[in-house]
Order: sequence, then C-alpha cells, then structure tokens
Amino acid sequence: MKTTMPIEVDPEIMGGAPVFRGTRVPVQSLFEYLEDDMSLDKFLECFPTVRREDAVAVLEHCKAELLAVI
Repeated sequence: MKTTMPIEVDPEIMGGAPVFRGTRVPVQSLFEYLEDDMSLDKFLECFPTVRREDAVAVLEHCKAELLAVI
C-alpha cells in the first residue's frame, strides 16, 4: 500500500520550502531538531500543528530511501 507523503511545496508557503501538509512548519526543522539531539516528542511539543504520524511517515520514507541505495 502506497501512502501520500504528508509534505507540500507551495511557493506561497514559506517561500516554497517543503512543509508538513496543512502547516507552515518546514520539514527541515524536524531534521534540525533530531541533529541537535532533541527527541521527536520535543519537536512535536514545539510544533503542535504537526501530527506524530506525519513526522514518523517522513522519517520512515527517508529511512527507506537511504536503505534502498545501500
């Protein structure tokens, strides 16, 4: 079963940066939080408009893409 990524790109929203669908939260923010040793829970606390399942879907997609090239 293929699911739709919870990401949208719209030049009118955050200058066209990829954001979580229905929010103004850049997807890059999730990776920056994780790089700074913050948890997914902390990210979700700071960005309550992002749904947990959407953040997890993005991470799972990136994991699958990375493992596909290894």
